[in-house]
Amino acid sequence: MTVAERRPSIAEIDRRTRALLPRVSRTFALGIKLLPSRLEAPVRLGYLLCRIADTIEDDLVLAPARKAALLDTFLAGFEDPSSAETFAASHLELSANADYRDVVAATADVLTLYRVLDEPSQAILRHWISEMVGGMRGFVLAHQQGIRITSVAEFRRYCYFVAGTVGHLLTDLWQQHSAAVDARVYERLLVDCEAFGEALQSVNILKDVAWDAEHENAIYIPSDLLQAAGSGHDRILADADRAANRSALDPLIALAKDDIERSLHYIEGLPLAALRIRLFCVLPTLFAIATVREIEQSDAMLRPGGAVKISRNEVRALMLASTTSMLNNYSLRWLADRVRERPFTFGV
Repeated sequence: MTVAERRPSIAEIDRRTRALLPRVSRTFALGIKLLPSRLEAPVRLGYLLCRIADTIEDDLVLAPARKAALLDTFLAGFEDPSSAETFAASHLELSANADYRDVVAATADVLTLYRVLDEPSQAILRHWISEMVGGMRGFVLAHQQGIRITSVAEFRRYCYFVAGTVGHLLTDLWQQHSAAVDARVYERLLVDCEAFGEALQSVNILKDVAWDAEHENAIYIPSDLLQAAGSGHDRILADADRAANRSALDPLIALAKDDIERSLHYIEGLPLAALRIRLFCVLPTLFAIATVREIEQSDAMLRPGGAVKISRNEVRALMLASTTSMLNNYSLRWLADRVRERPFTFGV
């Protein structure tokens, strides 16, 4: 048997990468099944590539200079398969859990599938992931002792790089692969596409303050907000400062709610003919609305080991309800307003 014959087929590589997806995001793995088949591969590969970069950025063991070098090698892998192989070997250096290490180890496989995509899809992924990684690299090098966000402006800039770029990536893919997203629709979506991505990131930051501080050595709550409330980054999880820290979150909650409102506007801009794309976008937005509702009533995210989550029952109920809420904008708004009021669960 020759070396070429021993190489895995594209079909085998595809199966392996599909198996990785639910290990790092069950919600996304469910959502991606809702997309039209022509969008499934580029969106799946785009998500995995973003997750790979994010794993490097978040790692606790790697020094900032090493992270920056690895991110450079990662980007080089888009053009050079040998760089992709070199980068994939870096999974042995990571402190991340086994699932995330395995995703990094699969980088060469993911980029092999990327090269099978049509050229426009490749260009979209390469452009926006390069934008994301460039921003991540800058933040890693600017915060040598771990990311400590200083201002709301810096918070927004961080959210743009790690999530606003994803909003652009998806919107460009919608235009490329859906006849329903014509030039007019695309221009409307561009108005809110960054907010669509950034809303989900802002909510994740708010619900995971303790996790980020304890497990990723990162504090994304701006120091100027904490100082104005009488606290600081060094006291983000202190019992005595919990009330002050909670009040410092209020401006960020307001930003997240504004981004969620713009996310709903984004979904409303998707034609009903793009039904499956609408459904893909509706579900995480409803989860974000429900999570913000819980954040507004909690300080669990400011306690060591704490976090804010919506119940499994509500997750299941929203997954079912979202299949009907996408049918028209009125039902979407009704469901969004209902979820803001109280948990949306079966029998309630």
